[in-house]
Amino acid sequence: MKKKSQQFKKLFLALAVTMACMHAEAQTIASDNKGASNANPISACVFCADPTALEYNGRLYVYGTNDHQQFLVNRKTGSNDYGSIKSLVVFSTDDMVNWTFHGTIDVGKVCGSWCGQSWAPSAVWRTSSRGIDEFFIYFANGGGSVGVIKSTKSPVGPFTSPLTQALIRHGMPGVDPCNWLFDPGAIVDENGVGWIAFGGGDPQSSGSKLWPGNSRIAKLKSSMTALDGSAVNMPAPYLFEASELNIMNGRFVYTYNTSWSDRNDWNSFAKRNGQSAPSACSMCYMVSDDPLDPDSWEYRGEYVPNEGNFGMGWGNNHTHLHKYNGNYYLFYHSTLLESNMNTGASGFRSIGVDKATVNESTQKISKMTLTKSGVTAIKNLNPFDLQQAETMASAGGITYENFKNIHSASSRNTLGNDAAENLYIKMPVGSWTSVRKVDFGTGAKSFTLRAKGTGKLEIRFNKATASTVATVQFASSIFEDYTIELDDSKFQGVKTVFFVFTESTNDNVQFDAWQFSEDAPDGVKEVAVPQSRHGGEALYDLSGRRVQDANAKHGIVIKNGKKVLR
Repeated sequence: MKKKSQQFKKLFLALAVTMACMHAEAQTIASDNKGASNANPISACVFCADPTALEYNGRLYVYGTNDHQQFLVNRKTGSNDYGSIKSLVVFSTDDMVNWTFHGTIDVGKVCGSWCGQSWAPSAVWRTSSRGIDEFFIYFANGGGSVGVIKSTKSPVGPFTSPLTQALIRHGMPGVDPCNWLFDPGAIVDENGVGWIAFGGGDPQSSGSKLWPGNSRIAKLKSSMTALDGSAVNMPAPYLFEASELNIMNGRFVYTYNTSWSDRNDWNSFAKRNGQSAPSACSMCYMVSDDPLDPDSWEYRGEYVPNEGNFGMGWGNNHTHLHKYNGNYYLFYHSTLLESNMNTGASGFRSIGVDKATVNESTQKISKMTLTKSGVTAIKNLNPFDLQQAETMASAGGITYENFKNIHSASSRNTLGNDAAENLYIKMPVGSWTSVRKVDFGTGAKSFTLRAKGTGKLEIRFNKATASTVATVQFASSIFEDYTIELDDSKFQGVKTVFFVFTESTNDNVQFDAWQFSEDAPDGVKEVAVPQSRHGGEALYDLSGRRVQDANAKHGIVIKNGKKVLR
């Protein structure tokens, strides 16, 4: 009897351990590579660099070099040599902490055989003389030329190539000698005239460490796709790369990244105005009333010292200063995400943003420190509007993918030249996304999830491992909407919301969109019921609008798998 009792106890303990292990495995949560309260980098899962931005219809669109493409080509190891990067990433926000990923722009496919790489974009838009909004993205085709793509639809495309070759090439008036024709910085002034700065590299044969002689600026013709006259050399001390332009109070502000060379010849600079030499590989700026007159440029000094990418080794940087909602923000890149992910790869960068102090009347950019905490939200997120899953403050374990069923004949990206207007997120077990500053007001009565596959979503507050406040079970081979009733006493006030997928059959759940409804809704639109004209699937764009065109095809290049779509 005693023997049987001992056997029973052993069996019970074995079962208990097995159940505990199964529970622990089911509750394993993907790592948070960003930090629960940090705003930097803006994406917790996409490597991107060399930021630029434009504001359109109240949203801020940020574009960057698609380091993630090289990361996948390298099979998530090794160093970043940039050679396989032929696309750009696009994000947008209206609150500065929750970022919508719009996918990628396949520049190589847009421009064709003459385009080898696409680095360091600069984006501008204007309303043409015909009343059409036009969007231009200038980019570095490696270090040998500068190209341009154009859209007349939206900041995310579709884009086309207005030229059959690069916009800026060696041999053009005023361009040579310039070692690297890259890193464009474009701006449209108060009179609607376009300008572009570019250049970089080690000192040319006739240059020096103090005066490398590789910085250029030129006026653009009304088409925005041709230079209007000769390019002009700007006297930028210790210039290395990362040209950008701003206009403040009618004056041109040129920012750039300095070289690693010594500063032994600093005292020979007659117009240093008593300033100390800039640190190696720091961000500096100059100001001018007449950008085509080299003598008009006034050196203003260093505004971002090289901080070793948050103490993680010396590296270059590329900043973009942008005014949005009355405040200036500085976008830049670091290796913060790479370090937190600890993959063993090196040189894969991520975009961050910090608030900047700028005096527009004097064009003074105060010296600033880059931070992990980043910026705070400038508004709350409305959970009663339809929200796309690609809008998030942070995430763990996710994969971005494109819709496969927009058209029956399209199994994957068939357009390739615009950022995706329809994305979903692949959610394996333990993956999660989060949104911050979600304002539930006096309460939410229900929650609707739009998903495909079989699994379970748990809603949690403040951290991914917190207790569950609501659960949605779902099972479907097509995208469907699943609505649950809520305890409104738990969904009140402003929260950080985590969507945690604790079950996912074959790790193949696809997360598309979500929406809460109010206790006392006042004209709030409900999530549309799927219609059979699209095979039982209702499709939405990133603004929550219903996609009516069954033949629309949209695509994405980034995918956290082994294969890169080009």
